[in-house]
Amino acid sequence: MHGPNSSIWLLGGTGEGPLIAARLLAAGWSVQVSLVSDDALRAYAPHPRLASRLGALAGPGAIAAELQEAPLAPFRWVIDASHPFACRISADLAVVCVHQRQPLLRLRRPPARQPIGSRLILLEQLEDLAGLDLGGERLLLAIGARHLPRAVELAGAGACFARILPSPTSLRLALAAGLGPGALACHRPGTGLAAAAPGAIERALLLQWAITAVLCRQSGGPTEQLWQQLCAELGLSLLLLKRPEEPISGAELWPLEPLLRRVGLPAGQPPAGEGTPAAADPAG
Repeated sequence: MHGPNSSIWLLGGTGEGPLIAARLLAAGWSVQVSLVSDDALRAYAPHPRLASRLGALAGPGAIAAELQEAPLAPFRWVIDASHPFACRISADLAVVCVHQRQPLLRLRRPPARQPIGSRLILLEQLEDLAGLDLGGERLLLAIGARHLPRAVELAGAGACFARILPSPTSLRLALAAGLGPGALACHRPGTGLAAAAPGAIERALLLQWAITAVLCRQSGGPTEQLWQQLCAELGLSLLLLKRPEEPISGAELWPLEPLLRRVGLPAGQPPAGEGTPAAADPAG
């Protein structure tokens, strides 16, 4: 059985998404998770109350249809835990939810703390790579496969390497960017060895390839924090692609634990007084 007080639509990838889904399911909710591909779904443990919607959402019309026609609809909550750089989907989702009076909560990822001694360069946009002298650097790209061709072209580094997700699409894009098999590591953070020893694989890659600089995104949360720590410890330069401004939206911004308390239990109203929304600070 499901209904407006027992189902949630979660838009999240492979970062916090699996954790949020597991916590919601444990609390008794039915959860529909939206993901781009079957590969991303592998990060989610099977559950009888977990449904999936695979494929990109093609604009506000597709979002509106999903809110009305999905098997688990109507939803008590919609939770936007999509990547901070996925601005379009977040903006479209907010507009549609306001129009349909659908309660919407957006995950606010805290800014990563900059370790003492870090060598950080903040880039406003990817094109700023062209203004840096990277000719003598061995650069590790950790920015997502679809950005690799442009990043390799702009960087002009002495040698480029990449950590990519283990999917055929990511591999095709990386090879098309001119990165050979010896310059690629197919790895999903938080799985395998990384689950038992966070950062072990990333550290090994940095040492194996004699990396001197890392390019990643200012996404907040554990992934950015890991690169910050490793670069500071190993004396590497960190090129950080600045997070986009938070989309203007009707969503409330919540850190992870307050968000889950706000959602509460499917049988009743969320617990009163437990947690308040975070300020809409785009630096988060």
